[in-house]
Amino acid sequence: MVLTDTHTHLYYETLADKRAELMERCISNNINRLFLPNVDMASVPLLFDLVHAYPDQCFAMLGLHPCSVKENWEQELNQIEASHQQNKIVAIGEIGIDLYWDKTFLKEQIEAFRRQINWAKSLKLPIVIHCRDAFNEVYEVLQQEQDADLRGIFHCFAGTLEQAEKITALGFYLGIGGVVTYKNAGLDKIIPQIDLRHIVLETDSPYLTPVPFRGKPNESSYLIYIAQKVAELHQTDVETVANITTENSKQLFGI
Repeated sequence: MVLTDTHTHLYYETLADKRAELMERCISNNINRLFLPNVDMASVPLLFDLVHAYPDQCFAMLGLHPCSVKENWEQELNQIEASHQQNKIVAIGEIGIDLYWDKTFLKEQIEAFRRQINWAKSLKLPIVIHCRDAFNEVYEVLQQEQDADLRGIFHCFAGTLEQAEKITALGFYLGIGGVVTYKNAGLDKIIPQIDLRHIVLETDSPYLTPVPFRGKPNESSYLIYIAQKVAELHQTDVETVANITTENSKQLFGI
């Protein structure tokens, strides 16, 4: 059995000993594939340091997080794009629109999102979307940019069944994380209605820690609890969930 964490910021742990412990716990829980998105230029060297330390388990994605889109976003994105020249990446992300904290830079967020979509298309890579309080805005851009090269993951999905169906109709996977274990989140009603072929698993560590560790820092080894919950909701076993969601990730990322 192989589990795949399609979205983790494990590189935030910079102490080698603690990082090694995190990786050891992943491997002991059969989580052997970790996909890492950066958020800004400052996080790029941290990400690649981890990827270079664990090249068989960790895979890099690059993008400018919508919360990092400010007045100087074009300069920041230029630097991120340039860092790709020396390093292999498997996706563009995480990118998108976030209107939860601040709506000041909505116009710039949309511009940055669209530019990075086109960057992904030019490289024939998938995108990993961050969307918070901005489903309509994100969906409108995706509809406008839709073509045979547009594909990816709707990271941290916590929306409605109607939204899930719109996303999967575009050919995107739903990234299901710790929220599925939260009692009042509502995903327990939606996930059983979504075929596993539309789902990938993620932790978004160190955020969105699943039950039974909610309230503590998240880590990729906790993906097992997310897989167990999805298996329970689909009335199947963890190995089936692992096999299908890992195969989905292979189809998407090509590795």
